[in-house]
Amino acid sequence: MPRHNIRSFISGCEAYALTSSEKTFFREMQPWGLILFGRNCQSPSQLKDLTSEFRSIVGRKDAPVLIDQEGGRVQRMSPTTGPWRKYPAPAVFGRLYEQSPLQALRAARNIGRLMASDLIEAGINVNCVPVLDMPQPDSHTIISDRAYSPKSEAALALARAHVAGFAAGGVLPVVKHMPGHGRAKVDSHQELPCVTASRQELEATDFVPFAAFADAPMAMTCHIVFAAIDNDNPATHSRAIIRNLLRKQIGFEGLLITDDLSMKALGGTYAERASRAFAAGCDVVLHCNGHFDEMQEVAEASPILARKSLRRARTALRQLRRPLPFDEKAALKDLEAIMAAA
Repeated sequence: MPRHNIRSFISGCEAYALTSSEKTFFREMQPWGLILFGRNCQSPSQLKDLTSEFRSIVGRKDAPVLIDQEGGRVQRMSPTTGPWRKYPAPAVFGRLYEQSPLQALRAARNIGRLMASDLIEAGINVNCVPVLDMPQPDSHTIISDRAYSPKSEAALALARAHVAGFAAGGVLPVVKHMPGHGRAKVDSHQELPCVTASRQELEATDFVPFAAFADAPMAMTCHIVFAAIDNDNPATHSRAIIRNLLRKQIGFEGLLITDDLSMKALGGTYAERASRAFAAGCDVVLHCNGHFDEMQEVAEASPILARKSLRRARTALRQLRRPLPFDEKAALKDLEAIMAAA
């Protein structure tokens, strides 16, 4: 199928291998990418078969395959799902940074490079990191240790180092969750958070890390209402946030992907959720849970990737490169040391 018929959505799938219905669906609907979860991860060879088959079906060797491989609580390829190492939560790097910044930065890069090796071996070329949200003392624990540090200087330095490790291993990052999930007092997987902080306060804290990563190839929105900017719509559905704050003020020029449309923070049908995201200015919508009827509804509401969105998608994928050589023994030594400290 011609490349210009790619639709602007990313889909999940149900299990370790694609069903016949999923194969037909992917062939006909041409999602831009595939996202994987623990339910899809059994072994490196199984994942390689799954990702290879997806790319063969859509007819694109560079088709993005995404995963959330942060370390800590959010590690889809983990010792509980298959033969993979356990990796530290980002906050572990932050604690080490307080004692030894140089050691923490080296460890973040080396461990990112190790994680990238796992991903590339499985055919995964996009990782949804770094988490740049700045959690507050009274916020919900959904972010918590997924963030590198509550101090923006440390968080930015560690995020840069971690992402550099992934990039050296041939894996693209997706910055999340724009413009900041750190103040949410409820979990957006379950309900819609509303942040009431002033715009001045948000610009001085929460938005700063995202401005520092405005050159990232891809970023993910959050399903959160920021009352000081748009009291009626979560960021994913807000023109004021996406077009004015993210694009103009922060200056993000990369591909903007929604957080999962199946999260309960959003209301309406799946077609409505997708359509509102596109109308607000998102480039690509994300649907994760693998429920086939929902996948179909999202796909049918997703336009062909075109114009600025197509250019952003192509620009992002052009940043993929072959993995560079690295000192695996040194990286494993850093992993052992930081896990012992954790």
